[in-house]
Amino acid sequence: MRLTRLVPMQPVADMPASVAFYEKLGFSVERRHDEWGWARMRCGDCELMLDQSIRLHAGIPRTAVLYLYPEDVRDFHRGARANGLQVPALEETFYGMLEFRIEDPDGNRLWIGQDTGTPAEG
Repeated sequence: MRLTRLVPMQPVADMPASVAFYEKLGFSVERRHDEWGWARMRCGDCELMLDQSIRLHAGIPRTAVLYLYPEDVRDFHRGARANGLQVPALEETFYGMLEFRIEDPDGNRLWIGQDTGTPAEG
């Protein structure tokens, strides 16, 4: 058996607000069904689904992190700020990534980074 792709599905409380957030990160809507509270979005080769129905299951822990790998993290970071998102400064990690971390309107965690080629000294 072989998988051909993986598309994460994020639980959201307000799908239109979440779509607007992800559009500010450069995603575009591929399909959207407001009556279902569902949308599939794309940025380059990456896909993401937003779904209000997942939030109906109260008490289920949600601890996933989506790690996004843009071609140029500095440019991506500038774009997110230019689009009005509050994003922290870029940081070089001990594991060799230049990254920043944010949360979407529902608290889903996004780490956005680019490999620097060498782990930080430590």
